[in-house]
Amino acid sequence: MKTLKNKHGMLALLPFLVFAVFYLGLSLWTGDFYRVPMTVTFLVASAVAICMHPPRLLERNVGIFARGMGNENIMIMCLIFILAGAFAAAAQEMGAVDATVKIAGSLIPPSLILPGIFIVSCFISLAVGTSCGTIAAMTPIAISMTGKLGITPEIMLGCVIGGAMFGDNISMISDTTIAATRCLNISMRDKFLSNISFALPAAIVSLLIYIVFSQNIVSQAAAFVQTPDWQDIIRTVPYLLILVLALCGLNVMALLFGASVVAVIIGILLGNFDFIQALSILGKGCLNMAETLFVAILAGGLLAVVKYYGGVAWMMQKIESMIKSKIGCELGTALLVSVVNLFTANNTVSIVIAGPIAKELAQKYSCNPKRIASILDASSCILQGVIPYGAQMLIATGIANGGGMKVSPVKLIIHCHYQQILLAAMLLWIFIRRKNNQNA
Repeated sequence: MKTLKNKHGMLALLPFLVFAVFYLGLSLWTGDFYRVPMTVTFLVASAVAICMHPPRLLERNVGIFARGMGNENIMIMCLIFILAGAFAAAAQEMGAVDATVKIAGSLIPPSLILPGIFIVSCFISLAVGTSCGTIAAMTPIAISMTGKLGITPEIMLGCVIGGAMFGDNISMISDTTIAATRCLNISMRDKFLSNISFALPAAIVSLLIYIVFSQNIVSQAAAFVQTPDWQDIIRTVPYLLILVLALCGLNVMALLFGASVVAVIIGILLGNFDFIQALSILGKGCLNMAETLFVAILAGGLLAVVKYYGGVAWMMQKIESMIKSKIGCELGTALLVSVVNLFTANNTVSIVIAGPIAKELAQKYSCNPKRIASILDASSCILQGVIPYGAQMLIATGIANGGGMKVSPVKLIIHCHYQQILLAAMLLWIFIRRKNNQNA
């Protein structure tokens, strides 16, 4: 799809301003972030994007919007949402949720639940290199523990998403790592060593925070510790299957489909439901993800229109014009890829788009390519892990809400502590390392 690089550029950003004002403004006015549906907010912003240009262009704008809605990445994301909803429903009905709570309570002290979930998410994402797969695997397990421990769902989901973004950022097989190293023509080892110098401290600080948060759980955990039986162990097989196959690198869609089949078989064998009831449960699970699907599809269309009319290109030009020095180059790189990520909702795509420009800037200002690659990857993962219409947030909130929980995207962003700490660590790393004239 072509992009118009003209005076529409700045104007093309208006729909995002409408989105922010409509959602945040009304939420603050009502004092409740659950009152304003995300789907309605995107619908309003999308209408502005389509209708803000001359009426004679309406048909063309609708076509651009429709092609954005049907983008291959958006459709793949939606398929993952559907499968995740089916699995979550089947697992819940066959008793996997309660069984997981029992077993976790007998093995892990309640005071270590939050750091435990964070560490497992970090390990899985580091091993498989995908945040979406990690979140799809860990969210059903994580939310199953929230009720009986009195943990706010947003805090638990923040642990999962934070751990998932840790691996997405530094894993050797992550798409973002591959994209960043190729754009800057450096080895994965060099990028890893540079990136880990601030990503690991951020993870350690996050872990300490979760340990502190978990101390308040102990007093509420009397009913949490129960003795599991053999049926409880069998009921956790779908979750264990997901974790094992995720570590083996199985495609996330195949993983969720296979785990759903296993959950249905176990549920039938243990007498939780029959075959026809199982089909009904799977169908309801898919429908539970409807709002998440609508948000993803509308976001894809909105982003396509904004990009077509030069919104992304205009922002990139403005950022480039502000860069005057080495430290400005590094900060500009972080801002550049973040802005692109904001409009594409895909951290890998944002690196591919911003990477060549970052490489030119690095050469112009004699910046170390290892540092630029690290900043590209980390910045994209930071933003991707907090935008409410990104795949990571949508998968987590979709599974949680599909399971009957009420999760606010805004409150979830507040509890994404790892992304916040990673941002602070990266900025500190940029300023301190530059101040000491160390380029490695």
